[in-house]
Amino acid sequence: MSTTSRADMFGRRMITTDVEEITDENVLSVLEKALEIHEQNRSEIQYLYDYYKGNQPVLGRTKEYRKEINNKIVENRANEIVSFKVGYLMGEPVQYVNRGKDDISDELNLLNEYVFAESKSTKDKELAEWFTIAGTSYRMVLPDSTEEPDEAPFEIYTLDPRDSFVVYYSGLGNKPMMAVKSVTKNDDTVVRSIYTKDKYYEVENDKIIKNEVHFLGRIPIIEYPANSARLGAFEIVLPLLDAINEVASNRIDGIEQFIQAIMLFKGIDIEAEDFKALKEEGGIQVPLEGDLKYLTQELNQTQTQTLVDYMYQTVLTICGMPNRNGGSSTSDTGTAVIMRDGWTAAEARAKDTEMMFKQSEKEFLRLVIDITNTLRNTNLKLSSIEIRFTRRNYENIQEKAQVLISMLSNEKIHPRLAFEHSGMFVDPELAYTQSMKYAEEKKKEAEKALNAFSEKQVNDEKAKINSTAESEEDV
Repeated sequence: MSTTSRADMFGRRMITTDVEEITDENVLSVLEKALEIHEQNRSEIQYLYDYYKGNQPVLGRTKEYRKEINNKIVENRANEIVSFKVGYLMGEPVQYVNRGKDDISDELNLLNEYVFAESKSTKDKELAEWFTIAGTSYRMVLPDSTEEPDEAPFEIYTLDPRDSFVVYYSGLGNKPMMAVKSVTKNDDTVVRSIYTKDKYYEVENDKIIKNEVHFLGRIPIIEYPANSARLGAFEIVLPLLDAINEVASNRIDGIEQFIQAIMLFKGIDIEAEDFKALKEEGGIQVPLEGDLKYLTQELNQTQTQTLVDYMYQTVLTICGMPNRNGGSSTSDTGTAVIMRDGWTAAEARAKDTEMMFKQSEKEFLRLVIDITNTLRNTNLKLSSIEIRFTRRNYENIQEKAQVLISMLSNEKIHPRLAFEHSGMFVDPELAYTQSMKYAEEKKKEAEKALNAFSEKQVNDEKAKINSTAESEEDV
């Protein structure tokens, strides 16, 4: 496990520089200063990642007495916290919907198809795992390779935050100045790829080995912090998690020590061979003035469980997770259960994370839109796109359907708004497009059937008139 102490960790540090422009002359000096801070962040991220995987301090515990009984139990609540947070936030793919006045449904559907082709939902989950564990994560976007082109005009990569970072300007706005991605070769040589808004550098052994111009116009590496302090989800409860592990280990020690209790010989001398015979035979004859008994002190399991429950509930409350109580009332409404069991707090924390995610996602979209507009001749604009999270989409589905019907029946509400705000569809833009197309087809079928019916009525009427005329002539 990393040598970093949890007492030293209070979120990751934002890496800044005072220079107003990264140039060939100062790029190495800026890199050198940035690496000092990055190495501190990297060490802490490694500690948190190891902790998430189960390599926790309790595994190194020691005992002063009865050293042979030293159980090391890991209740990996950190993994539980991360799994819930990621699953709750990214349970459904992030969607892009139309928020402007212009009708860009076709182009927006095309963009959603591109990100689907690039498995962006899976990469969003990877991002969420990293920033939930480490407090921050990084994504890289590059134009599609001309040698191996695919459906989407861009490629999306999730970077390891232990080997990536962004340097920001220390002045107003904290605009990103450069981003760094490191790769360690088999011979342990570290190559650092550096991107500014218009230059690409490769640095090896403190020397620039590549210096090229790129035409993206933006830094292709975007940071996705979990929050302003860049705190991991379980980082704030590390002392409690360690205490839960200690209690669990001590409980097992207590049981084992009770079973393997030390025998007390009062007023009795016994040799080692006689003691071995005692253990084999299971009994011994003692003089009247002597006494023989086990030294036992059983751990109070009820009080211990109360302590464990308190610490676990405190962890859930601090981390904004629903509890596992379930409650005892059978008359609670669905909303009351959600409030009581902590789902409202979980939703509030998820929305807080959403805001941070959307801020970085807009930077991602700016680059993706530039690439798509250039290579596929589209006319997408960031101001026309809304980033939509769609988790828990099928809760209260009947109420959402009623809201949709009510809004669609109101002539003053545009149908697109009804699809967007009912919360019924994972991709409201696609649902709106398909529904309008379906409605148009049904309308044409109805008109065709009506025309056919009218034509049949006319023909029948003509036939009736002709039949009547023929009858009169016969008379």
